[in-house]
Amino acid sequence: QVQLVESGGGLAQIGGSLRLSCAASGAIFRISTMGWYRQAPGKQRELVANIFNGDSTNYADSVKGRFTISRDNAKNTVYLQMNSLKPEDTARYYCNTQNWGIPPSWGQGTQVTVSS
Repeated sequence: QVQLVESGGGLAQIGGSLRLSCAASGAIFRISTMGWYRQAPGKQRELVANIFNGDSTNYADSVKGRFTISRDNAKNTVYLQMNSLKPEDTARYYCNTQNWGIPPSWGQGTQVTVSS
């Protein structure tokens, strides 16, 4: 099993920034892809960004140019730098890992609220 703990959510102003962190523990040798998803009230969970073992990245169109995903393999941590935040970025953000040989892992989520 891979355990994930997110941190860094909170309240931000429109145009502001937040940085999310997700620390992995447990069977970290099984991790292939790390990523962030989000879910707003009444909406389906959606991919925000993910980063692969070779450090290539993938972003949802809605966050391209504003969000940056990165990972520190020495710390088993993935980050999401969120800039130029918009009200529509308000959601609960979940860390995710795709793993070799075991089911995907999810964190508990961290709330991000963007308000004027």
